[in-house]
Amino acid sequence: MRLEVDGMTVYFPYGSIYPEQVEYMLELKRSLDARGHALLEMPTGTGKTAALLSLIVSYSLAHPEQRLKLLYCTRTVHEMEKTLAELRLLLDHLPQPARSSLLALGLSSRKNLCVNPDVLSARSRDSVDAACRRLTATWVRTLAQDNPNVPTCPFFEAYDRAASTGAEAVLLPQGVYTLGDLRTFGREKGWCPYFLARQMIRYANVVVYSYQYLLDPKVASFISKEMQKECVVVFDEAHNIDNVCIEALSVSIRKQTLEGAARNLTQMSQQIDRLKATDAGRLRAEYNRLVQGLAQRGNLAITDAWLGNPALPDDILKEAVPGNIRRAEHFLSVLRRLVQYLKGRLMTENVETENPVSFCSSINSQAGIDQKMLKFCYDRLHSLMLTLEITDTDEFMHIQTVCDFATLVSTYARGFSIIIEPYDERMPTIPDPVLQLSCHDASLAIKPVFDRFQSVIITSGTLSPIDLYPRLLSFNPVISRSFTMSLTRDCICPMVLTRGSDQLPVSTKFDMRSDPGVVRNYGRLLLEMVAAVPDGIVCFFVSYSYMDGIVNSWNEMGILQDVMQHKLVFIETQDVVETTLALDNYRKACDCGRGAVFFSVARGKVAEGIDFDRHYGRLVIMFGVPFQYTLSRILLARLEYLRETFQIKEGDFLTFDALRQAAQCVGRVIRSKADYGMMIFADKRYSRHDKRSKLPGWILSHLHDAHLNLSTDMALHIAREFLRRMAQPYDKAGSGGKKTLLSEEDVVKMSEGGLDM
Repeated sequence: MRLEVDGMTVYFPYGSIYPEQVEYMLELKRSLDARGHALLEMPTGTGKTAALLSLIVSYSLAHPEQRLKLLYCTRTVHEMEKTLAELRLLLDHLPQPARSSLLALGLSSRKNLCVNPDVLSARSRDSVDAACRRLTATWVRTLAQDNPNVPTCPFFEAYDRAASTGAEAVLLPQGVYTLGDLRTFGREKGWCPYFLARQMIRYANVVVYSYQYLLDPKVASFISKEMQKECVVVFDEAHNIDNVCIEALSVSIRKQTLEGAARNLTQMSQQIDRLKATDAGRLRAEYNRLVQGLAQRGNLAITDAWLGNPALPDDILKEAVPGNIRRAEHFLSVLRRLVQYLKGRLMTENVETENPVSFCSSINSQAGIDQKMLKFCYDRLHSLMLTLEITDTDEFMHIQTVCDFATLVSTYARGFSIIIEPYDERMPTIPDPVLQLSCHDASLAIKPVFDRFQSVIITSGTLSPIDLYPRLLSFNPVISRSFTMSLTRDCICPMVLTRGSDQLPVSTKFDMRSDPGVVRNYGRLLLEMVAAVPDGIVCFFVSYSYMDGIVNSWNEMGILQDVMQHKLVFIETQDVVETTLALDNYRKACDCGRGAVFFSVARGKVAEGIDFDRHYGRLVIMFGVPFQYTLSRILLARLEYLRETFQIKEGDFLTFDALRQAAQCVGRVIRSKADYGMMIFADKRYSRHDKRSKLPGWILSHLHDAHLNLSTDMALHIAREFLRRMAQPYDKAGSGGKKTLLSEEDVVKMSEGGLDM
């Protein structure tokens, strides 16, 4: 359908549209018109992705002079594929000139795009990367020209020959390409899909890739550096974007890291000695490059630009590398002293906390390494590894971690802490020393994105309270809005359960969580629900350790056996392969009609990226409030920084973080308006207004007073009534003058104010 949004024609791939999608498009257009940033909270299951893509693509067609490009960032490969599928549907509804000129593709790691069976035989992503580089590095291919026995990648060689003809912009025909499409195209042409995608993102109108390609400076420096300012950046499902930013700039160093780094330095030293004897000119050439400065080194071959710079600003890149680390052997000597210094810092029996300035001062006084030398460590290592023709970056990961740490700790004077802990904080009897460079300020990672691109859209179904994000990310959105969900029936049934049938309160508060009465009442709640609710039930726990403990207790009480009389039980683990298999079998159990229960963890993989739509999730139970581990020294340091810098109180941030995680968990159960499901918040603390009010508005609007402060038997009665009501036929388009599904004519009336919403 075609509709007019604020005087602009929007192409929408469906025959009808939700009112909130129209409102969402209107606010999105206003932010693009203002060339500013936006915060938009859109209820789950209301077609946010379709609205985003339709508006931005239509906007670029209406303003060809702006040459807009869409960078759509997702958290998982699954979400990337869904976005590209939605975009392909939109492509079929665009007018012909636009349809034949649109190029959209997804970009992911080598592991997801490689078609070389020899490379794919490696297990981990890092191993696949290393195997690829061993076949595609410039020096390997040079050797292969003289020695046909040196293995290379036939797919990369064929791609490189095609690209060298100068027809780079037409290597990939117009259209929408998922990761599977790229692999298929690569096999048909005999080209490498990964390097093809890397090359084509500069020409594409729409690029869909991971958050890290923009937020992690080690990756962004060579993946996204050529993206023009006229880009609209969308961070979808961005409720945890502050945590992603912090993780991108945080580094942990353990004893094993330093031992591995020492081995790496020995290997590199041996290679330098061999190079001096066989090709000393290569080392002299590198020295001359470093004298000219990092920014003047020229463009590296696309296969060699695999490290990148973690955080150096442009003014530093234009400087020459300090003279005392230009020579390879001198640089390795500096790194040895740094590794030895860090080993000494790990040999402590007390927890130590230090700021970057004093830490760098300590390194200078005790190891003789000044701040400027530390700043250039990561990029100097990059240069040396290229000179030494090191392709196995997996093997040299330890020294890369140390150099990453050195560059970050010397670059930022604020927003970071160095925390050294001699023991595991949860098991203080087990020695496990760790030195952590912990970032506390999420704005440091995302600031270059806000500064560089004209519009950045942060959107999710759980951004409440929305006014906290501008403070956490330190930016001023031109649009900040939360939308409600228009429904013809109350297909969402949230409940707050505060006590069991025996009237004993339930909670995961530290002093209550192990109480036998709480554990038993949680088990009885699950048992009652599996007997009454058909299909799938998803349970979320506050942590893996709590889930393990409570499941063991239920097993000892016989509750687990009673639950399995009704439904099969599947459990998320920290192993991705095991969890994927458990999810597949859970879905099979739901498909065959018996139903199943899936135990999962807040902040886990399942809570973030898996949908339990339709019969896969008729009920989700959130056991407890998923607060972070409040004795974590990293968390305490961040809370102190937030209080002093942004005036965000500790309790406000902890509650905000816990409730957004809880909302994200329960939101997995509703994925469309035709769907229906129940949400049980099983903890007495949810009955408090200061906690409950932090939930998204689209959940609170359905959380009636009668659904607060419930016992297990009351919740069971409400659940049965809700399921009976949902079994009745209903008018999907809305009736009685209240429209929740709009046609083109309805949108026109809505814009004229003649339609009751």
